[in-house]
Amino acid sequence: MFFYLPFGFLKSQVQTIGVVYLRKILFMKKKICFIINPISGLGSKKNIEKLIDKHLNQTKFDYELVYTKAAKHALEISKQAVSNNFDVVVAVGGDGSINEIARGLIGSATAMAIIPAGSGNGFARHMNIPMDPKKALDIINDSKEMLIDTIQFNKEVFVNIAGIGFDAHISSEFAKYGKRGFSSYIKVVMRELFNYKSQDLELIINGEPLQEKAFLISFANGSQWGNNASIAPTADISDGLLDIAILKNISFFNALPICVGLFLKKLHKLPYLKIIKAKELIVKQPNTIAHIDGEPIEIGNEIIIKVNPLSLKVIIP
Repeated sequence: MFFYLPFGFLKSQVQTIGVVYLRKILFMKKKICFIINPISGLGSKKNIEKLIDKHLNQTKFDYELVYTKAAKHALEISKQAVSNNFDVVVAVGGDGSINEIARGLIGSATAMAIIPAGSGNGFARHMNIPMDPKKALDIINDSKEMLIDTIQFNKEVFVNIAGIGFDAHISSEFAKYGKRGFSSYIKVVMRELFNYKSQDLELIINGEPLQEKAFLISFANGSQWGNNASIAPTADISDGLLDIAILKNISFFNALPICVGLFLKKLHKLPYLKIIKAKELIVKQPNTIAHIDGEPIEIGNEIIIKVNPLSLKVIIP
C-alpha cells in the first residue's frame, strides 16, 4: 500500500511555518544555515567560510555554519533547523548531502538552497545551479523559490534519481573504490560495463503490469545522474510525475551511441531507451542493491515508489 508523507499536521511544523512567514511580512533578516559536507567531491572546503562571509548578503541574512561529521548527520541538522525556524538551509555538498537535507525539510516552510560541491552534482545541474560557489551564493541572495516533487522509495525518499540494475551496481562499486571524481567513476564503469547482464523484471506502473528485460531502470525526478549525463532528458521535477527510464541493453556495438546520447541529452530519441511517465509503481525484482540519489542501499524483493507532489521548497536561479 502506498503511503503519503505527513504535511503540516504537527504542531511544531505549524508554528515553524508561522514564524518563517511572519519574518517575511515584517521584513526581518532571514535565518540561513549552511550545512557543509567536508568530504564530498574532490575539492577542499577550506575557502567556503570566507566566500560565504564575503558574498552572502548579510543585510538580508543571519547565518550559521555547521559541518557534518557522519552519515545522516545532515538529516539531523536540517530537522533541527526547521525546529529552530530557519528560513533557508544550504546544502554544501553533492547529491548525497542534498538528499539528507531535503528529507529534513520536506513539508516545511524552510527552503533548501545548494552550493554544489560533489562529484557529479546531478540535482544541482538539473536545477541550473552554477558550479561556481560565488554564483551559487548570488542565487541564494536573490532567494527565488519554487516547490518541487519528492519521491517515496519504500521507507526512503529521493529528490533526483534512484535506480536498479547497472547504475545501482556502479554506485555500490564506486562507493568502495576509494577515490572520488568523474575520472574514477568512468574507470569503474568501464571495468564493469561488459560484464554486467540485463535482468528480467516485473513492474506494475499505474496499476498496469509490465515485463521488461533491462540493463538498468532509472526512476527520474530530475533528468541526470551527474556531470551532464542525462538519462531522462524530459523529466520535470514539479509535474507530479516520475520518468521511468528503461535502458534495454548495452553491447560493444551500441555503447558509443548510448554514451553520446547521454551527454547530448538525446538518449530518449534512440531505440535503446524507453521512458514511461507515472505517479506510482511497484518493482518486483531479485536484486538486493539499489541507489537513491547516487548512494547505494540494500532492498528486498519489492520496491514501492510514489510521487509526493510539490513537497519541498527550493531556491532556484
